[in-house]
Amino acid sequence: MEVLSAHAAGGDDAVASCNALGLFGGAGRLVVVEDVDVWKADDAAAVAAYLVDPAPGCVLALVGESVRKDSPLAKACTKHGSVLAFDVSKRELPRWVGEQFTLLGADADGNACRALIEVVGDDLIALAGEVEKLAVWAGGEPIDDEAVVLLAAPHAEAPLFAITDSWGGRDGAALVAACEVALERSPDTPSSTIPRLVGNLTRHVGRVAKAQRLAEQGVRPADATKELGDPRRPVHRFVAEKAFAHARNYSREELEDVLVRLADLDRALKGGSRLPGRLELERALVELT
Repeated sequence: MEVLSAHAAGGDDAVASCNALGLFGGAGRLVVVEDVDVWKADDAAAVAAYLVDPAPGCVLALVGESVRKDSPLAKACTKHGSVLAFDVSKRELPRWVGEQFTLLGADADGNACRALIEVVGDDLIALAGEVEKLAVWAGGEPIDDEAVVLLAAPHAEAPLFAITDSWGGRDGAALVAACEVALERSPDTPSSTIPRLVGNLTRHVGRVAKAQRLAEQGVRPADATKELGDPRRPVHRFVAEKAFAHARNYSREELEDVLVRLADLDRALKGGSRLPGRLELERALVELT
């Protein structure tokens, strides 16, 4: 076995290694070239020419993080060998997580798999590590979403829709909890995360207020995507439907009060208060619903 780095070895070097006689004569040989993403057209051409008549008994393995499927190198490998893509689409992640639990003999339902993705994110290595940890902890017993939330190490930032949905549903306790989770998982400091959370919530409340006025005019969510977003970049229909649904939970006066309270919070965070930003946020959240 010989391992090369594409940063130091070009396509010609990889071909030379494949054609070199092995130390043990007729024994099989493996040549691994890592980071082939950095190779140029000449390197790919050299490998493509070699693959037409490869050395007997030698396997060439090319490893890269972001090799495009339509690149000359990928096309050559597809024609003369095999391309193994170790990636999973977001839609397939829950199924993939479930398969990892099954491979380890663990029993995890669909809710547990989705909860793990929400906590950990879409990094396959991180997910595999948490799956193994949960499987060992369970010892053959069923794994539910509550166990995942308690035991899995957060790697992903909390989804912002949890904050807007909690506010839209007038669930004050859930709103505070969602903001706490967002602060705990954020890679940034609270001083930079809190203004971002407030800004996102303010934009959502403004969108809800506009949706309320449109609903009073008889406009349907499907027809309001442009008005709720930018004329050149309308919001998704799902976002419009959420805004209209949340608008039904608040009166016009309440929405105006919420926007005023968020403006006061923004001023406090920018030096208008001596209290810590986290405390100002918590005080405002209690009042917003």
